[in-house]
Formats: sequence, structure tokens, C-alpha cells
Amino acid sequence: MQLTEIQDIHDPQLDLYARLSEGQLFHCFEPAGGLFIAESSVIIQRALDAGYRPFSMLAERGLAEGKGREVIARCGDIPVYTAEREVLEQITGYALTRGMLCAMYRRPLPDAARICRDAARIVVLENVMNPTNVGAIFRSAAALGMDGILLTRGSSDPLYRRAVRVGMGTVFQIPWTFLNLPREQDGGQSQTVRFLRDMGFRTVAMALSEDSISLEDPVLQAQERLAVVLGTEGDGLAVNTIADCDYTVRIPMAHGVDSLNVAAASAVAFWQLGRRQRPNSGTFSSLQGEKAGSPAPPLSLPE
Repeated sequence: MQLTEIQDIHDPQLDLYARLSEGQLFHCFEPAGGLFIAESSVIIQRALDAGYRPFSMLAERGLAEGKGREVIARCGDIPVYTAEREVLEQITGYALTRGMLCAMYRRPLPDAARICRDAARIVVLENVMNPTNVGAIFRSAAALGMDGILLTRGSSDPLYRRAVRVGMGTVFQIPWTFLNLPREQDGGQSQTVRFLRDMGFRTVAMALSEDSISLEDPVLQAQERLAVVLGTEGDGLAVNTIADCDYTVRIPMAHGVDSLNVAAASAVAFWQLGRRQRPNSGTFSSLQGEKAGSPAPPLSLPE
């Protein structure tokens, strides 16, 4: 292990953890791909298990020399920067409660059709922009039997630090990708729904409308292949998406409550619609890109 005690909190090598935005991390190695930050030993282990390669690490000194040694040993010959907790708080700007951050290389995303090929239950996020909600949806999807997640380009990146943290690293345990479809015109047919139908799915729009059916309707569980489509916070799904889906579904409510937060609604929907499915484990590594065999280029931070 290359344990390096931090002498200067303004060291450029620490920019990854303190001063670069999520967008700058994403663009570090263009066009080959960028970096993301995994936080906590549990999440770092899950990323390593899925084949992601570490670039460097920032850890509380006591953790690096104690319980964190096993995780660090798995990371190979990378720089590991250490300091006391108070110094780490100065660097990151917040209390590093889990004691360990790891900058990791992104991997190529799989093709959406490949994720859908053997799936029975797919989640689609249409412009879900809040990384906290994205992370929570990933955690529910992985736990409640969904087989994969597709995101439109307007959605938050599941590898943003907050999304990874809230999702407890489940982004590394369920196949996902961004949909690369033509931009939809206002009032035009939903390209997302057309793609899902071409892949053999019946589509379920989670929305409130006059023709909504209950999530408990037995017709839904009777479907062999379902795609559950969730919309952005506040505005929900686009009008043309709702119109083009096979079913519009609502969650029965009490006490005059009209709806749930998208992350909470997703957990309820996944529980009900995924009950006939077994969690699909062991497929992620083959779907989420091949493990890179050659070393990544040296870090060139964007200005």
C-alpha cells in the first residue's frame, strides 16, 4: 500500500475529492471515459466486485491502517491519501462519516437492447433529475426483483456521488444504461415506448389520470414482460409517454393523499409488480461492460 499522509489540503491530486464537479469528473479522460467517486468500504467493495478499477483513494488514517486495509489491498498499486478526520472534513467540506472515498474509472455502458433481451421486469426513468431519488430507485429495484434500469438522457447520472451513496452501491449490482434514442417532439409518439414495445414489453406509466387502473389489478402481474415507466419530480411523465403506454397505473391512497415521491412510489410498484419474479443476480458483470485489461491513461484534470 502507498499510504501518503496529506501535507497540503490544496494538493492538486486531491482536486478529485474536493474541487471538481461531477461534470468535470465525468470528462477527465475524454473521449475514453471519466471518473466517479465511491464512498465507504461497502460501496467500494461492491464496485470492485463488479469490475470497476480504482484510480486513487482518500481515507481516514485510522481506517486505512485498520479495518480498511482489506479494501485497500484489493485496489492494488494506487495512491492512498490519509489524514485525520478533521483534516478530511476540511478537504471534502463535510463530515466523512464512512471514512473512505475512492476515485474509480467509469466503464462502457451496455446496449439497452442487451439489458432488455432476457429481462421480465424493466424500470425506465424519464428525466428523473434528483440524484437522491435515482439512488433510492436503484436500491429498491435491486432489492425488489427488477432486472434492469433504463434512463433517458435527461435523468441524473447513477454514478454521481450522492446517487451511489444513497443507493448503497446497488448501481453496481443491477444492469443499467442510458437510452440513446432520437429526441422526441412535443405531442409526437414516445420513442421510449416504441423501443420498449419493439423489445416485447407491455408498458406501465406510473401517473394519475382518469383512466388509471390500480397497481393491484391482476392484469398487471399476468404480463410476462413489463416496463415500469417513472417520471421526473413534480411534473411527472410527459403527456405523450402516458398516452402511448399500455397501462396508466396509480397506487391506492388513503387520507386524501394524492401521490408519493417518485422514489417511494417506485418501491411500492416494484414490490407489487416484481413479486412473481426472482431477483436476477449474477448478470451484472457481463452486461455492464468488459473489464479493462490495459492501464488507463494518466489523469489529466479539466481546467
